[in-house]
Amino acid sequence: MEQPGLQQMVEGQRFPGRLLFRVLLLLYSPLGLCLFLLRLFIGAHVFLVSCVIPDCAIRRFLIRVMTSVLGVLVSQSGAPDPALKIFVSNHVTCLDHNVLSLLSTCSTPSVSCPPGFLCWARGFLELGAPGSRTQLLESLKHYLSQPGSPPLLLFPEEEMTNGRVGLLHFSSWAFSLSDCVQPVTLRVSRPLLSVAVAGSPWYVELFWTLFSLCTVYHVRWLPSMCRLPRESDEDFACRVQQMLAHSLGVQGTKHTAADRAEYVKRRRRETPPPKPQTPPTASTAAGHMAQRVKEVLPQVPVAVILRDLAQTGCVDATITNLIEGRVPYVPEEESSREAGAREANCKIPRGFARRPEDRHLSLQERKEALYHHARRRYLEKFGAVAAAKEKSE
Repeated sequence: MEQPGLQQMVEGQRFPGRLLFRVLLLLYSPLGLCLFLLRLFIGAHVFLVSCVIPDCAIRRFLIRVMTSVLGVLVSQSGAPDPALKIFVSNHVTCLDHNVLSLLSTCSTPSVSCPPGFLCWARGFLELGAPGSRTQLLESLKHYLSQPGSPPLLLFPEEEMTNGRVGLLHFSSWAFSLSDCVQPVTLRVSRPLLSVAVAGSPWYVELFWTLFSLCTVYHVRWLPSMCRLPRESDEDFACRVQQMLAHSLGVQGTKHTAADRAEYVKRRRRETPPPKPQTPPTASTAAGHMAQRVKEVLPQVPVAVILRDLAQTGCVDATITNLIEGRVPYVPEEESSREAGAREANCKIPRGFARRPEDRHLSLQERKEALYHHARRRYLEKFGAVAAAKEKSE
């Protein structure tokens, strides 16, 4: 069977594609913002309770009840094995380790988060500054050798996926710490919104978690798995990956965390952010108006049209001023020939006429005839557009 691609495994869009769901999300937005503000206040109390009360069953129960008010609903099947020191799980959201710590005492090492208050506040186990993989393994082995240390919760995928299509390749370092591990499966769902988007910071994901009506986590504790005789770390990791994939109903793939990171970077380069649309400026509007006058009177220079438009601000007034001679100008040669040909075709007299009755036309009458001709051309060009706009309105 062909393995799924990274595009199917990584969420790239926050909002639903169907129009109906987008409308429902828009209607829900005012309530979502109110919930976010309220839950932000309650979340501060959850953080204080987790800091004051020591880790025990009562503390986990209280925090689980309070997080349900935050919209994080957790259900589980099976139970953690108290004899094991390593839990391995698929990775879906940035809150996975917090949710699993509500069900069982466990610690998640900070692989990429630098040590400090933020690392501690997010619930990670601080092991010093992030260094090489060898230093990380030595720190974790030292942690496990201490008596009474809680089990470690590890994410061998090292990056998040949607958990609906496939699992990333499991890194072998997580399986070099112990010969027995307990697999844990995570299924996460959320109405109208994606549970996590690739490349989105953790604080953005926290906002959408508090904004959403609810986020449902279903945790399933699978039977423990032990290393077979002469089985390498890589083979052990592959076997656990296939067990988790089978339990989730997805495929175990060869895509690594580095492949996912490269795919996200490539997609960002291929789809640059849209340029903001700037409103038309006064010069742009004047240019459009000058073009309309130029189409009616092509022999008039653009500079003359713009100068008169700056005073009138009206296409019709500028056309009238130009025809009646109120604005002096020197006709452009090519445009003047075209205008002469159009006026001849429209039977507008030019120069000395042969017929006596034509010679009796006064200059004012000739101006009026030219004005009506220009007016008619203007209405023919732009009257249809105006009528279409009025009909649509």
